[in-house]
Amino acid sequence: MQGNKNLKDKTYSSHSPAAYQFRIPDSELDSILKRVEQFPWHEMPEDGGWSYGANLEYMKELCDYWVNKFDWKEQEERINSFNNFKLNISGVDMHYILEEGSGPDPKPLMISHGWPGSVLEFFNLIEPLAHPEKFGGHVEDAFTVIAPSLPGFGFSGPPARPYGPKKMAEVINSLMVEGLGYERYLAQGGDWGGAICSWLGFDHSHTCEAIHLNVLTMRHPDGPQTLEEIAWAAQFDEDQIMQDGYRTQQATRPQTLSYAMMDSPVGIAAWIVEKFHDWSDVPTGELEKAHSKDSLLANIMVYIATKTFNTASWIYYGRREEGGRILSPEGKRVEVPTGCAVFPKEMLRWPPKSYAEKIYNITQWTEMPSGGHFAAMEEPEMLVNDIRKFARSLRI
Repeated sequence: MQGNKNLKDKTYSSHSPAAYQFRIPDSELDSILKRVEQFPWHEMPEDGGWSYGANLEYMKELCDYWVNKFDWKEQEERINSFNNFKLNISGVDMHYILEEGSGPDPKPLMISHGWPGSVLEFFNLIEPLAHPEKFGGHVEDAFTVIAPSLPGFGFSGPPARPYGPKKMAEVINSLMVEGLGYERYLAQGGDWGGAICSWLGFDHSHTCEAIHLNVLTMRHPDGPQTLEEIAWAAQFDEDQIMQDGYRTQQATRPQTLSYAMMDSPVGIAAWIVEKFHDWSDVPTGELEKAHSKDSLLANIMVYIATKTFNTASWIYYGRREEGGRILSPEGKRVEVPTGCAVFPKEMLRWPPKSYAEKIYNITQWTEMPSGGHFAAMEEPEMLVNDIRKFARSLRI
């Protein structure tokens, strides 16, 4: 790292990064599987399908696989095969994966996940982004990839009280600049990662030089203006009627929800599986066209094994306290270059470009042929190629 011109001459963190490995004790793993096996199944309306939530028959099938076939130890080995570290930043025990890129001058790229995902979302992105020459690409496109677990999520420790995306952007910028010593870096994100990247580009443009988003969560204070924008806003609101339940609960009474979830692996699995089903680009009932049982359960197990379902939900409460989706009441926008990867089945329906340009300095807008909310898992190659293309445009 010392030869990289993107690095500062010194690190400002009072702590040094510590190598990290995650392992669940066998006794704890056995306890989780026992609770799954002994779950008292209950009824579902006969016409249920997925319209009432996580489908009963699929949950039974998934849990049978979980108990009898799923190999957590294999997933653990994959997690630990990456270069995992922990570093205390602003009082938060931050976990991150750091993969040094190929070539003489790889650009630092911070990639951030959301809810109900985890850093595991990026396992098919990290190597191609860091070492493109190994995947049919060019070494000039290499990044040094930094993939943190958000505060309170997975392998990172929780803050003392809820942080919203604005505060999380501050912590992540501190990780990148003070903790790891980068003077300038790029940031990419979907879901909460998209909101965090927006705040990085808005509040920390002196260090975050450009952002790439595969979701647009922010809003302009003046609202939609053109007929196309007004129609989008109306459709967006209609789309969200059946999605607002979890969001409202986690933004208002996350602690109450936690008492039900923290002792129920099946409860956590159902809460998360429903989102992967509804938010991915798959036909109803065909979740595994996009996500295998192994990938679903690995992500679910991160929430269970690290006991972070509760603290991961705090970000919704934190955003409400921060004031919601508006970056600036005066209508100021993110002025750093912004790339947008527009996946067609994004649950948070993309607005017209004219509206997005009121919030961001958009220099790249790519409309994808397929893919949904979990782009890094559903269409990793498309996402990687778009990130590379965006970074190239910054070098011109």
